[in-house]
Amino acid sequence: MQLLKRAFARESAAGYLEKDQQMERVLTTKDLIGLGVGTVIGSGIFILPGHEASNNAGPAVSIAFLVAAIFSGICGMAFAEFSSAMPVAGSAYSYGSVIYGEVIGWILGWSLILEYFLAVSAIATGFSAYFNNLLSQMGWALPKALQAGPGAGGVVNLMAVVIILISAAVLFAGVSQSKKIENAGVVLKVAIIALFIIGGLFFIKGHNYADFYPKQFQTGAFGLGGLTAATASIIFSFLGFDTIAAHAAEVKNPTKTMSRGILGTVAISAILYTLFSIVLTGIVNYKSLGVDDPAAFALQAVKQTQFSVVITIGALIGMFTAVLALIFASSRLAYSFGRDGLLPRGLGKVAGPHRLPVNALILAVAVEAFLAGLVPLSTLANLINIGTLTAFMFISFGVLILRKRHDLKHDGFKMPFYPVLPLIAAGLSLLLILRLPAETLKMYGVWVVIGLIWYFTYGIRHSALKQINK
Repeated sequence: MQLLKRAFARESAAGYLEKDQQMERVLTTKDLIGLGVGTVIGSGIFILPGHEASNNAGPAVSIAFLVAAIFSGICGMAFAEFSSAMPVAGSAYSYGSVIYGEVIGWILGWSLILEYFLAVSAIATGFSAYFNNLLSQMGWALPKALQAGPGAGGVVNLMAVVIILISAAVLFAGVSQSKKIENAGVVLKVAIIALFIIGGLFFIKGHNYADFYPKQFQTGAFGLGGLTAATASIIFSFLGFDTIAAHAAEVKNPTKTMSRGILGTVAISAILYTLFSIVLTGIVNYKSLGVDDPAAFALQAVKQTQFSVVITIGALIGMFTAVLALIFASSRLAYSFGRDGLLPRGLGKVAGPHRLPVNALILAVAVEAFLAGLVPLSTLANLINIGTLTAFMFISFGVLILRKRHDLKHDGFKMPFYPVLPLIAAGLSLLLILRLPAETLKMYGVWVVIGLIWYFTYGIRHSALKQINK
């Protein structure tokens, strides 16, 4: 009983703020939107519209993206409220530790580790698919052994590993330098996506929309099985806004900046995703889009090879900015664990002229490069979704508890339509979790058990909270 009481002890937001003073507050609203859009508009827009149209929703995939965007926007408001009230590193992990207790915070952080680390690897895998497509258009090709990992018929996915290492080199140059590269990449990427949307309008064939929501996908309650399955998978695309919360300790004027960065990211991404999906499924029949580079494939199908090269370059830039932003976020999460003693304290040290969590960054890059080189994209996506949705559920419901905490100064952004909207967001998150494949739920269950074993054998004994409560 005493052990459980200790596990549910709550962290202090003031303590987190004090510890995070070692981080530089240099990020603005523009930088946060750059990081958010850089993450959201990555492999999601260049890969998932094709996969989900082919496997779950047909041309109605655009509806699935719009629903996912609305849902993510609602959850984004919950993250915006928390990050305004507690501008600390660690995102849902830190919020959960303050609101629910350390063990719940740890489970959320453990889920976020799954989300961030696998997301980097999945996007790097998508980068490799587009890069290999570009090489083939130029008449070159890497050896097949270097185009994919063992699970996909190769030895190692070389380009997936290389793009992670290049991103790491940029991040080691410091936050001020990396944000400039991120922002420039995002501007270029959005311009190329806009070019695809506008140019693609001239190649749309109306008959491709005739079977807008195919009968084979009309399963489950009210025939919405395919749409809800697609929406649950697409949530992966919108994980960028919650990574923004991971940077709260490095943001100027977080009370206003965090909410603007999060909600601005969701709005921009919703528009781009929905329009992109409509155009893509209008150019080529949805049945042909189950490939890792559907946008380039669609343009090649209508003999626009040169245009497809431009789109491929845009996809590569987009995935690079997503990898960059997610390594940034995952290293800050690892730093937060080290800061609090739940992982080795060396991860919580900030060093060098740029005041970076160097050890946490090295760990994140090593794990992500290993996964990207050896694990196929299909294995990663649903596990990313369940980590994201778990965090969404707890943080949305946590708004109800946050409002009652009089010890937290909270004069920043507040979620509207309280308490109805937080409850709707939490309920929808649970519904989407239950829509994920049973195998994904089992694998996630194993991951949570491993995390709890680590917490009760290492974390609880080394936690900084234990030292305070002595």
